[in-house]
Amino acid sequence: MGHGKTVQDELRGPARELRRMIPKVYAGFGNLAEAALSPGALDAKTKELIALALSVGLECDGCIAAHARGAARHGATPAEVAEALGVTILMHGGPGTVYGPRAFAAFQEFHEEGKAGDRSAG
Repeated sequence: MGHGKTVQDELRGPARELRRMIPKVYAGFGNLAEAALSPGALDAKTKELIALALSVGLECDGCIAAHARGAARHGATPAEVAEALGVTILMHGGPGTVYGPRAFAAFQEFHEEGKAGDRSAG
């Protein structure tokens, strides 16, 4: 079972419909996300790792999928993701041991997709 692409696929239609109903809310959220995740004192990869870890703590599958993809796109390694998720398990306890593996599986989906894209570009 995919924990990344499947979740994003399931949410795509309902999210699109809701976005049409409340476009200003989505635009504001998009601006906030862009500002929060843009490189600054912390690089974008670190920010995506933080967001992924928080997604596990919030037990939000949609957030996990989005930030697993973001972490993969910004060059996070499986070891970096695993360590970030280890901190989440420390801070969140038992639920972290359920949602942490989901987050790692989602990251691996997007990480493998990126590696396949790298091979085809060469």
